[in-house]
Amino acid sequence: MPITYMEGGVCTPRGFKAAGVHCGIRKNKDKRDLALIAADRECAAAAVYTRNLVKGAPLGVTKDNLQNGLARAVICNSGNANTCNADGAEKARMMCGIAAEVLDIDPADVIVASTGVIGQILPIEPIASAKEALKAALSAGGGDDAAEAILTTDTVKKQGAVQFELDGKICHMGAMVKGSGMIHPNMATMLCFVTTDAAVSPAALQSALRAAVDATFNMVSIDGDTSTNDMVSILASGASGNTELQPDSAGLALFTEALTGLLRELARKVAADGEGATHLIECHVTGGASEAAARTVAKSIVCSSLTKAAIFGADANWGRVLCAIGYSGARVDVAKVDVAFRSVKGTVRVCKDGAGIPFDEDIAKTILLEKEVCIDVELHSGQAEATAWGCDLTYDYVKINGDYRT
Repeated sequence: MPITYMEGGVCTPRGFKAAGVHCGIRKNKDKRDLALIAADRECAAAAVYTRNLVKGAPLGVTKDNLQNGLARAVICNSGNANTCNADGAEKARMMCGIAAEVLDIDPADVIVASTGVIGQILPIEPIASAKEALKAALSAGGGDDAAEAILTTDTVKKQGAVQFELDGKICHMGAMVKGSGMIHPNMATMLCFVTTDAAVSPAALQSALRAAVDATFNMVSIDGDTSTNDMVSILASGASGNTELQPDSAGLALFTEALTGLLRELARKVAADGEGATHLIECHVTGGASEAAARTVAKSIVCSSLTKAAIFGADANWGRVLCAIGYSGARVDVAKVDVAFRSVKGTVRVCKDGAGIPFDEDIAKTILLEKEVCIDVELHSGQAEATAWGCDLTYDYVKINGDYRT
């Protein structure tokens, strides 16, 4: 059975429920700001975290709670990052306690996350007062509300699910993600929560998650700012009944492939919903001397402010691309580099062997006016390839971030 992509989210796997409510952290009563995901049994759990030295307090609490590789629930608020606050860890632990009361579980079995403004004290009272609302809203159909409750400047909910088979058992995996600005994951404000009913040991789960994140979320950049609160976590309930995957299990490769595919789709959604974005930029690099070199080049290009601005203006300024390759730090023979721009309207080749070639500017503009634009780069240095995702740089990005706090 092949890996099948499907509509769904964190409640798609067996035994998971979710809820999203408005508790009052956000002033707008029409916006949900508190999410809860709950499993009906103990789950293997794993997570990866931001490498920013400034970290949100929930990350430290979650890391402590996951030392045994087990968890039962996730609680997350939006509107306040609970970062750079003297009482941050205390508040994060209190959030775990609130989720534990709702679900009648141990607070140490809770993954906690927050997203929003940095440096403002998190009011715990609205979260505590939402216990009954969370309990009432918790259901197998609550995934949409939970996905909405974790959004900040995002314009759309971002969810996905896949189905695959292990040991003749049908397994499911679902996820929700938030992220629109301050996105330059390096673990891994970006948050992603994944659930699966496959049986996977904590060690195998951690290995699969790290590999999947490296190939997906770590290849996304909106604005070059690595958030203080980035985290990707996964809960594996084992409800599908397959033999538990271990780090040396043959089936772990398929599980990792399914996880990587799911996160890749979500990474594209994050990039497409970048703050103020009008274009999704995909950069596909081939012919790299190594996978590391190909990844470095691809991410350098999608991070380039000048390239992003050129795509915003539908300007086939391929010199910006070569410039980004040149300062990427990867060892590249620039005299061998080919560049092309591609979209559903076609492909235009603009550079061969590191030099410009004649092309029709009108055709190029038509190609670059599409919502999704791909920059194809051939390095002619080896067999490795990589893909990175980003978005264009627009006037609205500055407007959104010019008054984000106020």
